[in-house]
Amino acid sequence: MSIVIPVYNRAQVVQRTLASVLAQTFRPVQVVLVDNCSTDSTLHVLNDFKASYSTCDFEVIVTQEEQHTAGAARNRGFTEAGGDWVMFFDSDDEMHPTLVERYMSKLKGNDIVAVKARLHKADGSYSNLAFATRDILANQIIHSILGTQRYCVRSKFVAQAGLWDDSLASWNDWELGVRMLLKHPKMAFIDDTLVTINESGKDSITGTGFGPKHGQWEQVIDQVEQEIAESHVTDRDRYLRLLDYKRVVLAAHYSREGHDGWAQALYSQAMARLGSKWLTRAVVPMLYGRIKRGKRGSGQIARIII
Repeated sequence: MSIVIPVYNRAQVVQRTLASVLAQTFRPVQVVLVDNCSTDSTLHVLNDFKASYSTCDFEVIVTQEEQHTAGAARNRGFTEAGGDWVMFFDSDDEMHPTLVERYMSKLKGNDIVAVKARLHKADGSYSNLAFATRDILANQIIHSILGTQRYCVRSKFVAQAGLWDDSLASWNDWELGVRMLLKHPKMAFIDDTLVTINESGKDSITGTGFGPKHGQWEQVIDQVEQEIAESHVTDRDRYLRLLDYKRVVLAAHYSREGHDGWAQALYSQAMARLGSKWLTRAVVPMLYGRIKRGKRGSGQIARIII
């Protein structure tokens, strides 16, 4: 198993992630650490970790990627990875000590193994992230259940899918997840929460907030729309409608951040495309309002009615 971790300006927090990797109960493990143009002492921290812990059954590789996108850094790490299976992880998150061991027990006959994760919020509270074992593509479109840290994948399979799109600065894990699912992978699931995702700050590779990347989110949705439209997936029209609901969700986030002009334009576009089905026309505006108010659970309702 190879673990690829891109790192950007995380000298003060990456040790927490590295400690959780070092604590894995399974060996052998290969760890590929990719410094992504850090301006602090991150590279020194990574090289020190390698010098201290790299062994024959816990190989640590440190490399660098000059293109400053998470996708480019992950692709760079993948080129260094030698395992038949790979898992991508972020530099401020934590894995349960048995995560790799549990993955290894599920590999036979599968292409992707997915696991439950929880979000550790800035206020100290925790919430479980969406997880599904059915209607996988719909749940990926709405909930991004194949987020970066939440699965391992056969190396040949993700390579055949095209790896990470390094032109995307946002939602690149969501896009890759959809692209992999369109290739109909054999999947297994671990029904235990073995990953903790810590809320990112301003120094993350992908950044925070929706307004600062206005237009980039829409670009990714448009790209995924084209990928689905050109596929032969069953019930394609439904997935395209779910993408319009994704636009509604993005519009609600814009509104919450005070970007009402962007929100209204995107919301109107999405509603015009969602069709005239009365239930959709009645319920989606209610869901839009719920999201604007910070309420949860709207995605599951949308997946049922759309």
